[in-house]
Amino acid sequence: MGSYNLGIIGAGNMAEGIVAAVVAKGLYPAGQIIVSDPVADRRQLFAERFGTVVTEDNRRLVAQARRVLFAVKPQNFEQVAGGLADAVSGDHLLISIMAGVSTGRIAAAFPHVKARVVRVMPNLPIRVGAGIAGVFRGEHATDTDLAEVRAMLDAGGSTVVVTDESLIDAVTAVSGSGPAYFYYFVEAMVAGGVACGLTEADALKLAEHTCLGAARMMLETGEPPAELRRKVTSKGGTTQAALEHMAACTVGDAIRDAVRKAFERAQELGS
Repeated sequence: MGSYNLGIIGAGNMAEGIVAAVVAKGLYPAGQIIVSDPVADRRQLFAERFGTVVTEDNRRLVAQARRVLFAVKPQNFEQVAGGLADAVSGDHLLISIMAGVSTGRIAAAFPHVKARVVRVMPNLPIRVGAGIAGVFRGEHATDTDLAEVRAMLDAGGSTVVVTDESLIDAVTAVSGSGPAYFYYFVEAMVAGGVACGLTEADALKLAEHTCLGAARMMLETGEPPAELRRKVTSKGGTTQAALEHMAACTVGDAIRDAVRKAFERAQELGS
């Protein structure tokens, strides 16, 4: 075994982000990555955009790559794994980005080996080097396995290791789904700007750079968001008027409850 440094089963958007990150950082050369998918257009995209090797044959991928990343829909995992049951060995490092699928469930699909599984919940900004991922090491995975997976994800951002697997569902709810919450908020900001007379292009540029600057201030100053919010908010000013309206509309409660709904859905996917 060992023609390829990394094999990825499933050529979706998250797999695309991971490949973009590791290739851009030079962690794995594109020619040392093999990607499988049943959809020809997705295989073509990976081959043309990144220069990876592509295949329809999951068994070929597993035979030739020691690190195997499962990037399929959670509900399709058992079907995919069923075709690989006799191909996975104890030499494989199995990495999963499937929401709700536990390391135990993955290991159970390969009962003839002590499967080394590391479960990951990345998010899409990994493709621009600004991702954050939660990582959990399964029962038989080693310190080296964990380090290898973290290196792969750190190529596109940063990682948080959790020692309780149930917390991966919380990671999913906060950062895995979180970019969509943020984009939803930006859409609303733009709509508000347009309602006040700005062009959509100008409102979007203002909102984008405002959000980027606010995030950078949190990261670079290390100050809590509540303290930074207070610094922006002058008594009796425009910001206070906006925040009071949000509070009256229970926006904070709605966001908290939305995160909880995502958490519950991640748990359902794993049941």
